[in-house]
Amino acid sequence: MFLVKPERRRLLQVGATVAVIALGLASRAYPQFLPAALGKYPGDALWAMMIVFALGAFATRMRTWQLALTALLICFAVEFGQLVQTPWLVELRAHPLGHLVLGSTFGWTDLLAYTAGVAMAALADAAALFKRR
Repeated sequence: MFLVKPERRRLLQVGATVAVIALGLASRAYPQFLPAALGKYPGDALWAMMIVFALGAFATRMRTWQLALTALLICFAVEFGQLVQTPWLVELRAHPLGHLVLGSTFGWTDLLAYTAGVAMAALADAAALFKRR
């Protein structure tokens, strides 16, 4: 008998993605509801969580650690991409949607926020977003 990898619940992954997007936008729109010491980092962690859940909606059979690693690599690639400041990228990042997706300036501490967000999302993925057989 072959062991079958568990499959993610796609609808839950999409729901988690939408919920995290809403929380992330709220964290930027209403920063007064978060401790000032956290700054923009809750939004960065939520962005990384969104990457995990959105990727999980497509990669329904990928192992959680692989999903987390892939999401972390995407987050880090986007952050390191901010070191590139070509005119067309600067113009794209000036648009609100471009800024939300690509950010604007590189920050080492953003990498820590992404790592924390990916870790939290991976825990949620492993605990609740898989079908159990």
